Amino acid sequence: MDSKKLQQLIDLAYAAQANAHAPYSGFKVGAAVLSKHATTHAGCNVENAAYPLGQCAEATAIGNMICAGAEEIDAIVIASPNNEFCYPCGGCRQKIAEFAADSAQVIMVTKQGERNVLTMADLLPYAFRSADLASPQ
Repeated sequence: MDSKKLQQLIDLAYAAQANAHAPYSGFKVGAAVLSKHATTHAGCNVENAAYPLGQCAEATAIGNMICAGAEEIDAIVIASPNNEFCYPCGGCRQKIAEFAADSAQVIMVTKQGERNVLTMADLLPYAFRSADLASPQ
């Protein structure tokens, strides 16, 4: 991905982060997905007083991508609210793996703009995917 496109994706994640609903933790996260069709989709975390009912930023961005008709992730950016990288939780790693190839980029950015770029294979080796559901012959 060229640096201009990457910066646009990072800016989109930061913009989504500003709209996060995090009244309980104060931990506002934004995410932005670049689909294989070069469309972008953003999301933020949405907390709920009943904690298990909240939704992560990555899940929101992926849901928005699917709603728009795209089905494959080329890259995803996750914007942290502080100066530490915000790695996706286990559930979000699986959600990303559902729509991303092992080579898809997962880019974490801090509040100060530091970047950490991994591939999906780095983030979730041996991911469980739909092909694993095939019946043994």
